[in-house]
Amino acid sequence: MIVKKFIPREFAANNYLLYDENLKDAVLFDCAGSNDAIFKFIDENNLNLKYILITHAHFDHVGGLKGFKDKYPNVKVLMAKADEEMYKNLGMQCDLFGQRRVESVKIDEFIDDTKEIEFGDSKIKVISTPGHSKGSVCYLAADNLFAGDTLFLEEIGRCDLPTGSFKEIEHSIKEKLFKLDDNIKVFTGHGDNTTIGHEKIHNAYFGINSIYS
Repeated sequence: MIVKKFIPREFAANNYLLYDENLKDAVLFDCAGSNDAIFKFIDENNLNLKYILITHAHFDHVGGLKGFKDKYPNVKVLMAKADEEMYKNLGMQCDLFGQRRVESVKIDEFIDDTKEIEFGDSKIKVISTPGHSKGSVCYLAADNLFAGDTLFLEEIGRCDLPTGSFKEIEHSIKEKLFKLDDNIKVFTGHGDNTTIGHEKIHNAYFGINSIYS
């Protein structure tokens, strides 16, 4: 499996395209923008986009959904049920941040951490990680963790937005993500990538070197 990263100019919320070179199946993690660049890459590589997997329903991570559904009407959009209400209020989110409104699309399936998603010859596991938002999830595909805004390079996602909770993100990271293998690569919702092992040591909040530990 190969991961291709796309970074839109607005808010720099990362999009990740995971694809199988042989089977040509692809999955997009978050849909923040960069639509034209991703469309071009998919077409040039003859990929079959099967799913768009949303890590959480903040507007900067779902702003490109309408364009994708227009181009690929059969692609399935999956998101956590716990973020449904937030998703219904996309317009309000955009207004609060002084941004142009983004159009919503129908969510094809609401998921939780009982869900495993068939992808090629393997499965993508859903890990519920509330804290940045009530419905934040991470997706584990082999040794790749798509973490959204839960875990960043030596940082964590903010918890002061509606449905956010520092106590919940602490539990999500310490009791779920830090239980994963150290070699798991972490593809973050903003900024550079990291690994679980690096964060166990160097994370500013929960690493062993943290002043808060």
